[in-house]
Amino acid sequence: MALVRAPSLFLRNGLASACTTFIRPRSWWTEVPLGPPDAILGVTEAFKRDTNPNKINLGAGAYRDDEGKLYVLPCVREAEKRIMAKNLDKEYLPIAGLSSFTSAAARLAFGSNSPVIKNNLNATVQSVSGTGALRIGAAFMNKFFNHARCIYVPDPTWGNHVPIFKHAGMNIERYRFYDPLTCGFNFDGAIEDLENIPERSLVLFHVCAHNPTGVDPSPDQWRELASLVKRRSLFPFFDFAYQGFASGDCTKDAFALRHFVDEGLQVALCQSFSKNMGLYGERAGAFTMTAIDENERAAIESQLKILIRPMYSNPPRNGAFIASEILNNEELNAQWLVEVKGMADRIISMRTQLRDNLTKLGSTRNWAHITDQIGMFCFTGLNQEQVHRLTQEFSVYLTKDGRISVAGVCSNNVEYLARAMHEVTK
Repeated sequence: MALVRAPSLFLRNGLASACTTFIRPRSWWTEVPLGPPDAILGVTEAFKRDTNPNKINLGAGAYRDDEGKLYVLPCVREAEKRIMAKNLDKEYLPIAGLSSFTSAAARLAFGSNSPVIKNNLNATVQSVSGTGALRIGAAFMNKFFNHARCIYVPDPTWGNHVPIFKHAGMNIERYRFYDPLTCGFNFDGAIEDLENIPERSLVLFHVCAHNPTGVDPSPDQWRELASLVKRRSLFPFFDFAYQGFASGDCTKDAFALRHFVDEGLQVALCQSFSKNMGLYGERAGAFTMTAIDENERAAIESQLKILIRPMYSNPPRNGAFIASEILNNEELNAQWLVEVKGMADRIISMRTQLRDNLTKLGSTRNWAHITDQIGMFCFTGLNQEQVHRLTQEFSVYLTKDGRISVAGVCSNNVEYLARAMHEVTK
């Protein structure tokens, strides 16, 4: 705010004289509290300050190669070259995004032979990565899901799910998912909870590579979940951030989503290409609602565009063009499938090496969950005291809940990590 001048008097040689003083008024924003630091960013900042040459950052959810360096996929570099050669302009994309990207993203998720794709029953819009897709979906549900302004999320779930839905005006409830005793899926708890929520409720599922636990239901368990959802008229809202990155097989990773669709269920779907194409900063994603006919699809898409317009008007171009080039070019797509499998295989290998090293060190704990879990993250089962010791004594940085990003584990630090974990769990 501007400074305000106020007159005042002072004595000079016994005579009163006028002068002007400046009073700084109270700011409009004095009552704004300092927000808490982001948990993941806080881990990274602490890591940067550490001078231990053996330090390891297992907090950030971004893929690293076996030398611990950020990895840009060769197919992405090639796609960028091809796009540059086209000398494209910088015109706005449509509100719904790049159509060649959104159609390819939907085909990747549902499969080319899906009735959703064959019958054009997907209302798909480009989003600002997976976070943006969730925000669009949350806004749509808050406006049009008339049965309840509430979504049931797994416990635990990705830390951003709750604020995203709350920001859109939705209430949050939880159903049991993770079993801390087994470091695995609490199937019985999930079934019991979903049997007892109101019919026609909205339920969030992670398609694969559950974040933060790395715990996924088995195919048979997914079949039972789909049967329950169908019988109780629940609506499935899928978050699909790791297609191809979990197992290395895009078809296998899409099993849950495709099975629900095959069972005749309508779904909402959020996709991200941050992990499986390494397009973190490009913010490439998509949001899809499936419809029962063309008229419903058109109505849904029209409302999605109305929601997007005051949010950000138009999505970013570059990431969508890169992903579109890769998904729609036969040669680049084949190359990408090999490269995404390579990333998944390295993660799986690091899980195996970590577990094997713990066994070699004589640990008596059951570490089977390290290899049973899948994807970028692993819930180690370490408690807060053990996490604190890992950080303070060994400069191993992770979140307080014991979650590690396996992408931060590589051949030159896996033995050190195993020794540190063994020491704090003796």
